[in-house]
Amino acid sequence: MSSTMTNSVSSLAQALGEIPPEAVVFGQSEVMQALRSRLDKVASANVPVLIHGESGTGKDIIARLVHSRSPWRSGPFVKVNCPAIPGTLLESELFGYERGAFTGAYGSKPGRVEMAHRGTLFLDEISELDMSLQSKLLQLLQDGQFCRIGAQADKKVEVRVVCATNRKLEDEIENGNFRQDLYYRINVVNLFMPPLRERRGDIEGLVSYFLEYYNRKYNCKARPLSPELKEILQRYHWPGNIRELENLVKRYVILGSEDVISNDLQPRENDLIASDINFDGPISLKKLTRQATRALERKIILKVLHNHHWNRKQAAKTLNISYRALLYKIRDAGLPPNRARRPPEPAKSQVAAD
Repeated sequence: MSSTMTNSVSSLAQALGEIPPEAVVFGQSEVMQALRSRLDKVASANVPVLIHGESGTGKDIIARLVHSRSPWRSGPFVKVNCPAIPGTLLESELFGYERGAFTGAYGSKPGRVEMAHRGTLFLDEISELDMSLQSKLLQLLQDGQFCRIGAQADKKVEVRVVCATNRKLEDEIENGNFRQDLYYRINVVNLFMPPLRERRGDIEGLVSYFLEYYNRKYNCKARPLSPELKEILQRYHWPGNIRELENLVKRYVILGSEDVISNDLQPRENDLIASDINFDGPISLKKLTRQATRALERKIILKVLHNHHWNRKQAAKTLNISYRALLYKIRDAGLPPNRARRPPEPAKSQVAAD
C-alpha cells in the first residue's frame, strides 16, 4: 500500500464526519480516478447530480463528497432513503404539511426539502418514488418551489439535489415506472460507481482502512490479514461490493479469527451438489448434473428477480429469455409468482427425488 494511503488510514482518528479519507474512497484504480476528476468538476456547479451503481458501492459517500466540495457545504446535508419510508408517508416527509391537513396533523411540520434549504438534498434510490411524488419533485427542480400538504401557497427554496439509484432508469421509463422528463432533470451530470470486482486493486487499501477503523471503534487488536486470505479476497466476486467487504472485516475484528471470513468466501459446493449422495450404490451422473443445473438456475432466476424488484418482464429481458419462458421456469422452480411472499427453500428430498 502506498505511503499516501498509509498516512490517510493512520490519520483516521482525525477524519471528520462519516466520510473516509479520499485516498481510501478513490483508491488507485483508473476508473475511480476518472470518477474523482469528474466529481471535482461538477461539485461547484449548482446542477442536479445522478449517482448510479450497484448496491453497496458507496453512492452515499460520493453524495456527501459532492456536498462537502460545493459552495453550499456550510449548509445542511439532508438524506432521504426513499425505499425505507412507506409511500403514504413519503410525501409528508419530503414536503411537510400544515395543521389539519390530515387526521393526526395537530401542527405544521417542515419536510426534508425545507430542511435542506441552502444545502444538499440527497434522494437515495429515487426509482422508488411513485409517480405523484415524481411530479412534485419535477416542480421543485424546475422552479425551486413546492407546496406543503394542506397549504394554499407554494414555498421557495434553494437546494442542490443529488439522486442515487441501483437501477437503470431508462428501463424504468420504458416500463412506465419513471417519468422521462424527471430523468432528464436529475441526469444533468451522472457519476458511475463501479462494482468492487472492477477495482480489485483497491481492496487492500479498503481492508486496511476498515481494519483500523473497527479496531479503534471496538477497542480491539485484530492483526492484519494473512497473504493467503488477501489472495482469497482478490479472487472473490463481491456481489455485495464494499458493504460486504466492510461487514466481513467488522466480523473479523470482533471475533478475531480469519475463519469467519474465509468460510464465507469459499465456494459453496453443497449449494450445487446434492449433499445426500448415496455412495453405497450406483451414482447417476446425468441425474445429479440435472439436479445441480436446476438448483443453479433457480438461484440465478431468484437473484435477477430480486435485483429487478420482482419485475418479471425486465428479469426476462436481462436473462435473454421470453416472458412466457420465465413464467414457466418460476413455476417449475417453485418460486412465488410475485414478491408478496417469501420463496420456499427446495426440500432436499424433493431435489433428490427429481
